[in-house]
Amino acid sequence: MDLNFLSCPRIICKAGSLSQVGELVSELGGSRVMLVTDPGIVACGFAELAMSSLSAAGIAAEIFDRVAADPPMEIVSEAVEFARLFGADTIIGLGGGSSLDTAKVVALASTSGQEIEGMIGVGKATGRRLPLIQIPTTAGTGSEVTWVSVLTSAKQEKLAVYAPQLLPDIALLDAELTLGMPRKITAATALDAMVHAIEAATSRTRKNLISDGLADKALSLLGQNLPRVLDTPSDLAAREAMLMGATLAGMAFINASVGSIHALSYPLGSHFHVPHGHGNALVAAPVMRFNLIAAENEYSRLARVFLPDRIFSNNAEAANGLISAIEGMFAASGLETRLSQLGISAEAIPAMAQEVSTGLTRLIASNPCDMTYDDVVALYEDVL
Repeated sequence: MDLNFLSCPRIICKAGSLSQVGELVSELGGSRVMLVTDPGIVACGFAELAMSSLSAAGIAAEIFDRVAADPPMEIVSEAVEFARLFGADTIIGLGGGSSLDTAKVVALASTSGQEIEGMIGVGKATGRRLPLIQIPTTAGTGSEVTWVSVLTSAKQEKLAVYAPQLLPDIALLDAELTLGMPRKITAATALDAMVHAIEAATSRTRKNLISDGLADKALSLLGQNLPRVLDTPSDLAAREAMLMGATLAGMAFINASVGSIHALSYPLGSHFHVPHGHGNALVAAPVMRFNLIAAENEYSRLARVFLPDRIFSNNAEAANGLISAIEGMFAASGLETRLSQLGISAEAIPAMAQEVSTGLTRLIASNPCDMTYDDVVALYEDVL
């Protein structure tokens, strides 16, 4: 077995633990912190809570709150310069996946001196990063425990930095930060995490025993707790289980890879600003049905994890049951389920399909089945 599993060295899961961030920075030897976040996180008071903890610990801190969705490289570059001018010796990412992805690059580029463009790709980043703490406010992306940062170029292309240095020193999971999350965002991010687990478990390039175990547990936690959270948004225990499920799914997919669900989702985000989790949910069921010929056994196994109270007579029934369950959760989420509902017309499909089939081949390579340009067009048309 050829296995090289990488993981974040420390994960803290505790409600209210944001108040400990000053103490954690001190443990890492930091004295000048740059907090990377977005305007929404500042508006809801989470950044202020973090700054209060840092101040109480005697730590100087500044907030960079210009992070945007699908982080544009221009803004990430501004954040890197902000860190250099401030003399930051520690970086904290606070927010959704975009803030966490931005924080990773800032932590590395601000001290390594390498241009961001030179980091794009697998193993291209050089140097060592600053100490890094990642604090997610959504239960979905798993970015707090991955060594990938997905950025958007000036041409609206999705570009990814894959580097072990991007793994943080600490992932801080505070479920209280997810309590006020709107229903649609709760559902979209949860479905994103489910897709991470499903694609990790069915990857044909790097799936392994460890990633399979993490994916299974992630799906179990997410499947059992998403209905609870949607019915009772204030259920802190269910929120915490969702957050842990998303983190486990992140650990699984970064070691096993994701596939064509992500490939078809990326153009929806970069060109039409569809949130990543929503994009994954839109195309998940059609891509899974396309993959059935190769992935039926894995889907059937996952179905029994995801739907433990269901009894299936055979693997085909179980595999289709998993797809139907994901589809049902998507339909019940309140999210738009068709491209046309998001203002995406049939005319946009050829260009998106070309981008997927030629520019995202690394993801298609991990998909259970090969996928051609015509296949991608048909899959987009299925959700038009």
